[in-house]
Amino acid sequence: MNPAARNAVANAARAAGASVGLAGETIIINGGRPLTGRIEVKGAKNLVTKAMVAAILGDGPSVLRDVPAISDVRVVRGLLEVHGVTVTDGDEPGELILDPRGVVSAHMVDIDAHAGSSRIPILFCGPLLHKLGEAFIPDLGGCRIGDRPIDYHLEVLKNFGAVIEKLPSGIRMTAPEGLVGTKISLPYPSVGATEQVLLTAVLAQGKTELSGAAIEPEIMDLINILQKMGAIISVDTDRLIRIEGVTSLSGYTHRALFDRNEAASWAAAALATDGDIFVGGARQPEMLTFLNVFRKVGGAFEIHDDGIRFYHPGGELKPVVIETDVHPGFMTDWQQPLVVALAKAHGVSIVHETVYEQRFGFTEALVKMGATIQLHSDCLGAHPCRFGQRNFQHSAIISGPSHLTGADVEVPDLRGGFSHLIAALSATGTSRVSNVGIISRGYENFIEKLRALGADFEIDA
Repeated sequence: MNPAARNAVANAARAAGASVGLAGETIIINGGRPLTGRIEVKGAKNLVTKAMVAAILGDGPSVLRDVPAISDVRVVRGLLEVHGVTVTDGDEPGELILDPRGVVSAHMVDIDAHAGSSRIPILFCGPLLHKLGEAFIPDLGGCRIGDRPIDYHLEVLKNFGAVIEKLPSGIRMTAPEGLVGTKISLPYPSVGATEQVLLTAVLAQGKTELSGAAIEPEIMDLINILQKMGAIISVDTDRLIRIEGVTSLSGYTHRALFDRNEAASWAAAALATDGDIFVGGARQPEMLTFLNVFRKVGGAFEIHDDGIRFYHPGGELKPVVIETDVHPGFMTDWQQPLVVALAKAHGVSIVHETVYEQRFGFTEALVKMGATIQLHSDCLGAHPCRFGQRNFQHSAIISGPSHLTGADVEVPDLRGGFSHLIAALSATGTSRVSNVGIISRGYENFIEKLRALGADFEIDA
């Protein structure tokens, strides 16, 4: 291993140690105080990490702005560095300069050490196959919210001509004949699989046609980045994406799309705590569907040039029926924080989860705190979904209003963890919320933001 790679591994080990310490932290929250004030959101976790990977495709450096200081970004930075990509901080806060001109193969053990439970290494494969002719990925993890197989990814790469070899330590891929454009139809508009196609097709020989594609704002922003690099990509209204492969790509300069998931989470926190939060950096177009539901529940908002103000205007919250869906539907990442507010609504709300089949595990803690929530395996929304008749508890009935009281709870996953924070902040009494480090995967400086909003808590490390 060369000295640069060895230093990167050492840095990753230190970062991993710090992450373990953070994950073990407990926050002691004295609830019942409205959250009020202003916080800022930076680039979307679901875009920034993919944009960092896209930099590998360029022949020169890329500049990415509004990068949040979250653990997922640190993971990708470490993975890039062990692959020989030079990553440096720019002049402005949240700016990264990514130089791929020294890209090299990395050892499986180093990739595994950096990746941890992240699934991001699978998206390195297309770019690395183009640049090096080979790629490696370890066993992949992720939040415990349902089956998130990499089958789509492997099938996509096979279609482009990749040769896949399963090893005891992971998967090795090669492209002895190079990668060639292909025609792919996704059985479900998977965001990850769509990203895989985009990152692989742009340098593949010939044309690629992807039907059944995901069209989330983060996907469209990734397409913007690739177009800046020299890619030729068109998007039709029927989820059809066409990519004409080019022979080379340049670096890019890009300011990332704001994190609409974080913005919605703070909006839900304002509603559940009877608060008033201005989310700087949030924009209306990407949150249109959320804003409609937020208003139906009884929340109020004001659209400003530099962000959105979310607040509880007084009065009773109203029950709603929500079905999560791919964009432009109601995002699955929005429902968990909002469920806390629905527990306080007067009446019966229904949430039908159609994206991840096991995303209601977080409600166990809410029930412990006094919420009335029943889980069902039937599709309780207007439309049957792919999880129907499969014994997954993917529908929730929330009866309110419930009076939440403090309790000891443990964070199970990223979005569920933030919902636990909201519940503790809105509850009467004291709560101990443990394993909060997971929340840092997608929420930048959330401890500092809670302080800025007037939350009453202390950290018990």
